[in-house]
Amino acid sequence: MRLDTITHTLFGIALYRAVRKDERTTTPMRRSLLFTALVGSQIPDIDVISQWWDTTGQYLSWHRGLTHSVFLVPLWAGLIYFVQRLIWKVTDFKLFWLALLAVFIHDTSDLFNAWGTGYLEPFWEARVTFGTIPIVDLFVWFLIFAGFFFARAKGGRAPHRVFKTIWVLVAAHFLLQSAQGYLLYQQADDRYEQVALAADFVPTQFKIIGTKDDRVEILEANVWSEPELVETLKTIPDADLEELFKTNPKAKTLYGWAPFVVVVEEGNRFGIYDPRFYRDGQSFLFEYMERGARK
Repeated sequence: MRLDTITHTLFGIALYRAVRKDERTTTPMRRSLLFTALVGSQIPDIDVISQWWDTTGQYLSWHRGLTHSVFLVPLWAGLIYFVQRLIWKVTDFKLFWLALLAVFIHDTSDLFNAWGTGYLEPFWEARVTFGTIPIVDLFVWFLIFAGFFFARAKGGRAPHRVFKTIWVLVAAHFLLQSAQGYLLYQQADDRYEQVALAADFVPTQFKIIGTKDDRVEILEANVWSEPELVETLKTIPDADLEELFKTNPKAKTLYGWAPFVVVVEEGNRFGIYDPRFYRDGQSFLFEYMERGARK
């Protein structure tokens, strides 16, 4: 899951490269620009330190929670501007705007994958997620690395223009993916009681996850062909989960965090998992208890 750090780092470098710089740009200014773009592209993920004091399984909801709120974007930008000014004494206020943009891109881009964010916390606790971009988007990596290639091919002339074009292409990619995801979601919404979407690693390819009575169906889908059913998961729709929540607090967090879960009972093992992350017969977001024993 942490591989998305690479994407955010690439976003920071691409923002830095998109800023026009010439022979009059001082070394402190260049360093401040790079620091601002990189830190702004990473700072919302500072919430990972909450693992250190999590004793009740709350990290799942804390990560990408309040620190990713759009209402905190100006606060993060102001902090980054203050730190760079303290270190390099650069007072150009455009560094604040660059920090603002970097943090906003981080928070907003995280909305588009299945993990989602607490984008409107603390005023709305729900996790906002579109599921139209994979957590690790190799196509975005390709676009940014292509920008480096073309900037070098131009002999280092006007790299900011190349990377501004790359940002337009990244935005277009997000828009096209989301338009396709919206169409697929609407088509599935009438067929299922609950629906979630998860983008595949290949652009234009999605998984639709839908609930119907005592089963959860996973379909592979795109906008130009009929969805193909690939998995049918049995669930226990009216299961009493109180004992599970008391035995394993992480299960209660997962239940409140996920749009819906699959409830399973296999032998002495009773638990829940998030079907959006179901791969090769299991989901890595799976919390359970052993009957008569604590996990």
